Amino acid sequence: MLHTRRLRLRAPHTGDFDVLSTFLMSERARHVGGPLSDATQCSRTLGNLAGMWMLRGFGAFVFTQRDDDRALGMAGPWQPMTWPEPEIAWSVWAPEAEGTGLAHEAALAARDHAFRDLGWTTAVSYIDPENVRSIRLAERLGATRDTGATPPPGSGPIHVYRHAPEAA
Repeated sequence: MLHTRRLRLRAPHTGDFDVLSTFLMSERARHVGGPLSDATQCSRTLGNLAGMWMLRGFGAFVFTQRDDDRALGMAGPWQPMTWPEPEIAWSVWAPEAEGTGLAHEAALAARDHAFRDLGWTTAVSYIDPENVRSIRLAERLGATRDTGATPPPGSGPIHVYRHAPEAA
């Protein structure tokens, strides 16, 4: 578990399902593979989030307000088995968390954790070229576009933003 001034970052759990599935079945999820068509697909996504912790020993954190356990989104170290590099990923699930700086705060804490505690020497963020908000967030985090980086298999058009460990 990580804490910031406003947030608690924790592992995902079953109580996150409603907020996550509402997000994934909405148009807001278009840059992360959505919208999904049914709750079973959303359940698999939650399983993937939780399973990464077991398979890799790390995973994306669900971020919440410090005094409320309701999921607002996720941010954290992420590396599915077929991905060429470790990623700092994020998404905002709850509409009321958009534009509040909470994703920045969560991604910054998660990135610092990856470099400091996991010993990462590099990390990328894979971002849909049309996801202007995520591109702005990557740039605000100090990441720069890496046009020579290998994208994940089957990802389609994707921008790769590289995080330098000295930015952490």
